[in-house]
Order: sequence, then structure tokens, then C-alpha cells
Amino acid sequence: MTQRIALLIFGDVLFAILALYAAMIGMHQQNKIPLPADIFIFASVLLFSSYFLELYSRNKIYSFIAKERLAAICLNLIISFIALSTVLFLAPSEVLGRRVLIISLSIFGMFQLIWHYAYVAILNDDSMAQRVLILGRGNLARIMERIILLKQANYIFTGYYDISVRNEEAPDASIQAMCSGLVEYARKEKIDKLVVALTERRGSFPLQELLACKFTGIEIVDAPSFYEEIMGKLLIENITPGWFIFSDGFKLDYTRKVIKRIVDIFCAFIGFILSLPLFPLITLLIKLDSRGPVFYRQLRVGEGEKNFKLIKFRTMKQDAETSTGAVWAKKNDCRVTRIGKILRKLRLDELPQFINVLRGDMSLIGPRPERPEFVEKLKQTIPYYGNRHFVKPGITGWAQIKYPYGSSEEDALEKLRYDLYYIKNLSPLLDMSIIIDTIKVVLFGRGAR
Repeated sequence: MTQRIALLIFGDVLFAILALYAAMIGMHQQNKIPLPADIFIFASVLLFSSYFLELYSRNKIYSFIAKERLAAICLNLIISFIALSTVLFLAPSEVLGRRVLIISLSIFGMFQLIWHYAYVAILNDDSMAQRVLILGRGNLARIMERIILLKQANYIFTGYYDISVRNEEAPDASIQAMCSGLVEYARKEKIDKLVVALTERRGSFPLQELLACKFTGIEIVDAPSFYEEIMGKLLIENITPGWFIFSDGFKLDYTRKVIKRIVDIFCAFIGFILSLPLFPLITLLIKLDSRGPVFYRQLRVGEGEKNFKLIKFRTMKQDAETSTGAVWAKKNDCRVTRIGKILRKLRLDELPQFINVLRGDMSLIGPRPERPEFVEKLKQTIPYYGNRHFVKPGITGWAQIKYPYGSSEEDALEKLRYDLYYIKNLSPLLDMSIIIDTIKVVLFGRGAR
């Protein structure tokens, strides 16, 4: 999946460069050669805007309808024109004039529209699809079928293979009944990928048959790994400790942590300085709206399950939990003040958390820190919940951008799926995508309560 999206992005980069040169030829400026900086700025702005508008989203790349894709590309050109005009105003270029910019963006828009339509059409073609067979017939196997039918990847569900069925026991003359075993069945059905989704392993595990399938070129993957690949989260209920131990990921080595900490300090310092002018205005609004302190300090669980005090702008009435104790925040919570609703919607209440990052309590990106009262309860009911504390909690994270604000144990379980996925796949590229998606969440006010 990642390689296919990389191919889509590579095509856009190529067409951005071609569009720029085509515009210059059309303007009879062949004698002027764009500087590498001009090309980099032009392509980078287009790619950033395309990513922002989810043109590279693996969850939407197959589900975009024609009108949505056309609208997204048109909006991409408008945003890119505004951004590039601003850049050229601040740093004028001898090559990228306004007319060249308009023509090159128009050409790129046509290229991108044709390229994305062709790309999706080719990948969605049945000849390019991977035929998937599910080994098993239980609840886990049905979950695998449902995620294939979501069409978030170009897979074709070919059916189940039940290892408990023998030829003489088969209720009908099915293909499975007529085949001597799994290998022959997979060959007849032209299977590309076999997903092992066995919950009840009655009888012997078909180890030799799976090995034979592997050596004939069929990709073998277990159900949790297949679920992770398509959904971008972990199937916690069906993961064993052995899966965590032997899976590719969870590389939390010292070097990665040091680099991440350096980036956290630099970005938090810049973020704090840039947001500092807002502090007096927010302070005034909070004071005018309700009685109580401006800042709210609350005990949260951090890395290594060490408690720390998280700092936020106060958004609730003073002593909101005096009579109730610690409770989940709910939609349209009556405890939230009028200004508090606005601050939460725009995520401005979290600006003081840059101080927590500078102190070392938090990171910019990581699992959302929970309250000790909730953590102790959730560790008893949700498997692997304590594993989210192997990294520093974050101001934003994979779970925050992928799932709404949590207000129950069910929500906590769903967010844990995303948190553990992030810890498993932690990388600078993933962090960058989370930051960009966080900007979208803030602008469109998703998930706040």
C-alpha cells in the first residue's frame, strides 16, 4: 500500500516539473531555466496541498467519486496559487512570475486529474487486484471479510477455506471438497494472499500446507497483520504477546528517542513563542466568562506510568468535579463554559502544553495522556493498555486524528488500537503526516468536546 501511494506521489512530482517547463515554453521563456529552489518550492507546495486535501489518503484513494476528486484537485490549485503567490511576494523569483504560475498550475491540474483517474482505474481493475483467501470460518474470519469489502485496498474476497472440512465430510460438491488440500485449492482459485484467521484450531494446524503455499509464491499473513495493513490500527483482541515480540516494529531504541526529544524541544519552543501573543487575550476571555483560575492543572499518567501535572487553559466551571469525581467528558458537556467550548473547538486550550513538552513530561506526538483513575480501571479491562506508556504522551497523535474524543471504555479500546499502531510504526514520516492531519482537524473542528 505504501509503495503504491509513493508511486502516486512520484507521478505528481514528475508532472509538476513538466507543467512548470511547459508553461515556460508556452510563454516563450525557453532561455530561462528554473532554479532547483524554484522547482522545489513549486512541487512542495502542490504536494503539501494535495496531501492536505487527502488526495494521497489510503482510506479515500479508492472511494473518491468523480466529483469529489475533481473538486479536491480544483481546490488544490486555488490553495497552491495563494500559497505560491505569498512565497513569491516574500521572495521574488526571476522565473516564476504570476502568468507562469497561473499557466503552470492549470497544466498541472489537467495532468493531476488525468494521472489520478488513470492510477485509480488501473489499480481498481480486477486484473491488478489481489485475490484473498481466508483460512478459517469463525468470527475473526468474518472480520477479515468485512474489512476487505470496505474497498480501502484493491483486494478481491474469494471465500473461506475451512480446515475442519474433509472431502468425505463436505456437505456439497464445493471446490474445496473436490480438492485434495489447501495448496490445490489455492492454485485453482488463483490466490495471491492467504490470511490465517484461525480462532479455534480443532485438529492439526496445516503447517506443511501453508509452507507449500508460501513456496509456490502465495503471500501468507496472519489476521492481525492484515487488519493493521488495511485499517491503520491493531486488532488487540486477537493479538498474542508472541505477535508483539516477533512483529516488525516497536523499535524504540535510544537513538530514536534522542532525535525525537531534540525535535520536540525545538518545535515546542517555536510553538510556545508563536502562541504567546494569544495568552493575554485568552486569559481575558476566561476571566470575563467565569470565576476561577486561568490555568487548569490535572494529574495525568506519562511515560513509564509516572504521573505529571498537565497544564491547560481552564474550559470548565470551577470545581466541576467536586460532587462527581473523575468522569468522562461528554458531548455538549454542561460543565464546559461558553469560552471553553470555543477554546476546545479550536484546540487553543492545549497551547500551555508546550510547557509540558519543554519540561519533558510530554512529546508533541504520542498517545493522549489519561488520568490515573481511568488508567487503573482500563488496565484491568483492556489487554495491553499499559503498553501505551512505553513512550511519552503527546499533545496530538495518531488516535487523536483518527478517532473522535473518547468518552467511554469502548472508546478507550478503539483509541488504544491506534496508539499501539503508532508505537509499532513510529517514524519521522508518520509524525509529519500526523502534524499535517492535526492542522486539518483544528481547521475543521473535528473531534472536540
